[in-house]
Amino acid sequence: MARNGRGSAAIGIDLGTTYSCVGVWQHDHVEIITNDQGNRTTPSCVAFTQNERLVGEAAKNQISANPTNTIYDAKRLIGRRFTDETVQSDRKLWPFKVLSCPRKDSKPVIVVTYKGVEKHYFAEEISAMVLMKMKETAEAYLDSEVKDAVITVPAYFNDSQRQATRDAGIIAGLNVMRIINEPTAAAIAYGLENKAVDSKVDTSNVLVFDLGGGTFDVSLVTLGNDLFEVKAISGNSHLGGVDFDNRLVNHCVAEFKSNHNKDINDNPRALARLRAACERAKRTLSSSTETNIEIDCLYEGIDFSSVISRARFEKLNMDLFKDCLEPVECCLRDAKMEKSDVNEIVLVGGSTRIPKVQRLLQDFFNGLGICKSLNPDEAVAYGAAIHAAVLSGVRHNQHVMLVDVTPLSLGVEVLGGGMSVVIPRNTPIPVKMEKKFSTGYDYQTAITIQVYEGEISVSNENNFLGSFELDGITLAPRGVPSITCSFEIDNNGILTVIAEEKSSGSTSEITITKHSGSLSKGEIDRMVEEAKEYIAEDMDRKKVKTAKANLENYVNNVWDILNDNPEEIGVRDKKKLEDAVEKTIQWLEWNCDLTNGRKFEDKLEELKNICSPLMSKINP
Repeated sequence: MARNGRGSAAIGIDLGTTYSCVGVWQHDHVEIITNDQGNRTTPSCVAFTQNERLVGEAAKNQISANPTNTIYDAKRLIGRRFTDETVQSDRKLWPFKVLSCPRKDSKPVIVVTYKGVEKHYFAEEISAMVLMKMKETAEAYLDSEVKDAVITVPAYFNDSQRQATRDAGIIAGLNVMRIINEPTAAAIAYGLENKAVDSKVDTSNVLVFDLGGGTFDVSLVTLGNDLFEVKAISGNSHLGGVDFDNRLVNHCVAEFKSNHNKDINDNPRALARLRAACERAKRTLSSSTETNIEIDCLYEGIDFSSVISRARFEKLNMDLFKDCLEPVECCLRDAKMEKSDVNEIVLVGGSTRIPKVQRLLQDFFNGLGICKSLNPDEAVAYGAAIHAAVLSGVRHNQHVMLVDVTPLSLGVEVLGGGMSVVIPRNTPIPVKMEKKFSTGYDYQTAITIQVYEGEISVSNENNFLGSFELDGITLAPRGVPSITCSFEIDNNGILTVIAEEKSSGSTSEITITKHSGSLSKGEIDRMVEEAKEYIAEDMDRKKVKTAKANLENYVNNVWDILNDNPEEIGVRDKKKLEDAVEKTIQWLEWNCDLTNGRKFEDKLEELKNICSPLMSKINP
């Protein structure tokens, strides 16, 4: 089992848009851990009701009854600004409310009603609740506390999104050992499970095609005898199964309006039921050529029924499916490889089960075989668990080195608002690179250095990382001072920028660990404490549910004894037992409040005082 120096296990978590998965290295292999419902993946879903907070299966199961307070797709919000185009488009599709936080540089906040009170949550907090659920799932399996974790993110996540994911891990009570790219984790899993790295093969070029619920990544990884080297990555952090669902939902909404002249877009509950049915239909169409969507009383008492063929589904999404090939082409170009250089394709993410996606990909690579030995839902968590084991010092073959790349170009703003790239995208990390600059005005003694990441030539259309001042510049006409900007990225992806003016020796630097929209230490500390309160509430609720279950089990046990031993119970005793049990059943129906476990314990004691003496007469 992967354990750190304190003896607790180190786990790998795939924090997905729609589903999450957790694994641990144990007995020389990875164990994907089942949740309390016996499933190996858990919905990345959080719900708030009048009485409790629900996470995972329980949250998703009640979404149609409580759509405005059930949160999903938090990964599509994390690390983004409220003004982002993708956030604005998603807001129109979500039944829950997303607003702009005036205090946090247009940071989006999710608005829900919890226990009758309006509450605001950042995406980091919702993601932390999902991570906490995965942590608890691992702890229940291992029967010990878990602190250390490797958490995966889409390869095309920018620095703000990565830092926000790390914050979510901290809020969840985890020590985030490393944030690694999802396709890189899948490549690790592939390399181990398929034994692709052996003495007979020097290198193998693997294309990892990761199409999940909300994000899409492509990575080209070269696997060697002692090296996992990422050559290039590309993708779209806002493309996945959710978008395919949306197309089907829109089709059904239009069909309902055409047939009944009624628009259900303003009814969150009807939309939630329709969305759930469309998601099921999408899954069915991966193995069947046709399926039915049938929903009783969808809107104003009107039933909805529609036959959806695989061909219709493919037509609705064909442009999105074709969009998946553009990052593949970009990845090949950046890696300076031809299609023929790719030895195998590895599919990751549930959306890769869509037959049309597989056909388009195979046709692009002229019929190259697709690896289907990895479970696409579990491969990322599998690789993350292996990496957690390596970092915690228990995994064998630790000589295997992982070389990742920076997903986006990094640079500074220059005069006129352009971006000058210092570290190009797909540069292997760790790395240190520098570039020469000068002043833009005569006799300028100070400059502001603004750091950005992205691929657009105009700096303010990229992701702003931070800024710092360099002063004490030698008085001289513009263009004369020589200023060196040095960019350094460590193994954890932390960027440090140092500026130095040669003649004066003046230096200044910034380490990019926080952004304008990031949570402060105080806010994170507050959220950590709130998370502990949620844990305490969950524990109390479990105790109440256990007390209620104990009472119900005792009632059922008494009924069984009455039915199994009618001849051994006297008429009077039988009547007393039946009356006591029936009154308790009625009491249970009237007492649905799960905030006070003591009353169930007292009722059980009361029932036992009546039943135990009478039942002792049976088979003494």
